Amino acid sequence: MTTTAHGGPGLPQERRLVTEIPGPKSREMFTRKQSAVPAGVGTTLPVFVTKAGGGVLVDADGNSLIDFGSGIAVTNVGNAAPKVVERVRNQVADFTHTCFMITPYESYVAVCEKLNAITPGDHEKRTFLVNSGAEAVENAVKVARLATGRPAVVAFDHGYHGRTLLTMTLTAKNMPYKQGFGPYAPEVYRMPLAYPFRWPGENVAEEAAAQAIDQITKQIGAGNVAAVIIEPIAGEGGFIVPAKGFLPRIAEFCKANGIVFIADEIQTGFARTGQMFACEDEGIVPDIITTAKGIAGGLPLAAVTGRAELMDAVHAGGLGGTYGGNPLACEAALGVLETIEEEGLVERARAIGDVMLPRLRGLQERFGIIGDVRGRGAMTAIELVVPGTKDPNPAAASEIAKRCHAEGLVVLTAGTYGNVLRFLPPLVIPDHLLEEGLTILEKAVSEV
Repeated sequence: MTTTAHGGPGLPQERRLVTEIPGPKSREMFTRKQSAVPAGVGTTLPVFVTKAGGGVLVDADGNSLIDFGSGIAVTNVGNAAPKVVERVRNQVADFTHTCFMITPYESYVAVCEKLNAITPGDHEKRTFLVNSGAEAVENAVKVARLATGRPAVVAFDHGYHGRTLLTMTLTAKNMPYKQGFGPYAPEVYRMPLAYPFRWPGENVAEEAAAQAIDQITKQIGAGNVAAVIIEPIAGEGGFIVPAKGFLPRIAEFCKANGIVFIADEIQTGFARTGQMFACEDEGIVPDIITTAKGIAGGLPLAAVTGRAELMDAVHAGGLGGTYGGNPLACEAALGVLETIEEEGLVERARAIGDVMLPRLRGLQERFGIIGDVRGRGAMTAIELVVPGTKDPNPAAASEIAKRCHAEGLVVLTAGTYGNVLRFLPPLVIPDHLLEEGLTILEKAVSEV
């Protein structure tokens, strides 16, 4: 068997199980984790990774697992992607930090220029860089409040925006993200989402948008709303694709009332959905877009990109942070963007969806436990129900995930009700691993 000294696409692209999952070395390390790390830091699958690349994760016991998680949509271009590695290696030998606000460097500016160019809309834009998705959302709201002089922020049911005070408040799901951590931030209001599988009426987009707009108008007053923030596809909420027409109607309402429309593309961005950004599917041009996760191939980086007049409204020193736009992360982001373009990963994401969605729908036809199949590109999901009903079935989601893990397939659960399996393979995963992973999933579903 050929092995490599490091990870990356040169790793053997194969599923290989040499021990049970998790193996003895991973179990030993997990014991160390439990005595050193708070219990609140959970673990989906306690295998300790030593290398990764392409579509596989290799653990401390030598097992090679198929990756349908991408570190939660982070390693879109694959782990240890060559252009990312090369750029980071060169940068770390030059300097690791100066703080852009003290003595700047070109790579920060280059990332901002790229994001200004590739995000939706041909208007003049500005971008600044921070460390995490939650930080990007916090700063987007700061900008919107200052630029409009208004206090209120509207979020949507099933949305997830982060774990800080404001983003935890914006997040809809209580357990495990909010339970016991209150009181929460003020002036945050939640509206209904056009969730096709669970909306009680037939005209989902029209009814949900009308209800949201009515509530905003009556309960808050449109003139008091600084921003509306929404994920074009709800991530942690269960990969909910809002019914067609809902997002444009909300965006139109925002434009008519001077409300900043913020697209949270932290999980959906950087080619994941078969478009560079998910809001492009319905021609949405957000006033501000937040990005993170897939932006830098695993290095901590996030961005806020918005209309120049909004972003420039903030006084000098009002935006920034010590580590925001770290030079290593900036070089990684430039490597990611080069890889997406040169390897055609937007198109590759669509091709992955063309493989996954028909097979998942085939499973739905065979097994009543699958209530819904949804997603776009390489961002797909199945929602598990009690057969014959729409009652959420989180136990089934948990059991299927457990069986997949035991067979060497990394899958993630999600959903407001904990009953969704979400699939986020790296965009560079080879076809044979994609098909093998779906066969493992099929077997797991058939056994539950």
